[in-house]
Amino acid sequence: MEIDPMDSFEKRGSVSLSSVAVVSSELVSANLDGEVVILGFGSGSYYGLDQEGVFVWELLQQPRRVSDIRDAIFEQYDVELAQCERDLLALLVDLADRQLIEIKNEPVN
Repeated sequence: MEIDPMDSFEKRGSVSLSSVAVVSSELVSANLDGEVVILGFGSGSYYGLDQEGVFVWELLQQPRRVSDIRDAIFEQYDVELAQCERDLLALLVDLADRQLIEIKNEPVN
């Protein structure tokens, strides 16, 4: 299967603070000593998250607006808001590229 280099670029542009993110139904994850290990069935991706990533992963178990996730991280950790936003968007794009989360640009019902 050939990957279009523009696909990743389009995903980056489509993840914003108003987007809604949620864990994909096509995976299994386990918490191992404070880290989360994720196996995506659709993509065959294996992914590990550290303590901060685990915090985000737990929030993603229910559909959440990206801005709400950012705000929760900002309240929990000592981080600059702009850096928090950049790191979160990069993580969500990476997870979406690996088909481990779904990103929607519609309101949550």
